[in-house]
Amino acid sequence: MSADPSFDPQAIQAAIDAFADMPGALLPILHSIQERVGYIPPAAVTPVAAALNLSRAEVHGVISYYHHFRDRPCGKRMVEICRAEACQARGARQLDAHARQRLGCEFHQTSAEHDVTLEPVYCLGLCATGPAVSIDGQLHSRVTPERFDALLEQNP
Repeated sequence: MSADPSFDPQAIQAAIDAFADMPGALLPILHSIQERVGYIPPAAVTPVAAALNLSRAEVHGVISYYHHFRDRPCGKRMVEICRAEACQARGARQLDAHARQRLGCEFHQTSAEHDVTLEPVYCLGLCATGPAVSIDGQLHSRVTPERFDALLEQNP
């Protein structure tokens, strides 16, 4: 039993059932859990490990290795800023400094009002038109600090 009120064992089991029989099932299962629950609850590690005949350490190692996976709930909105070399060359460092100041939080944190989680990513596939940002899964390119502020105001 989990102390996490958002833990949904049926969502975890549905993700396991959907992919457990395929080769290399761990990543699809973890992606599915995060899509269904919003993050990968620590209580999900044991059933995933058991279903795939892996150790809990192996599952936890994959979750902690990939920056994309979250082990705690995120804010109402997700902002990801590309920090790969091409975007850095086009102004991503200034943009991420502005975003951290505007949101009042660092990367891997959620703003004090729990409305925006800020995450770094290391390529959004928009290298020629960086700096690139993903807001709630929607990609934006050539993002300046002013445009970042405007994008945050859209669909709050």
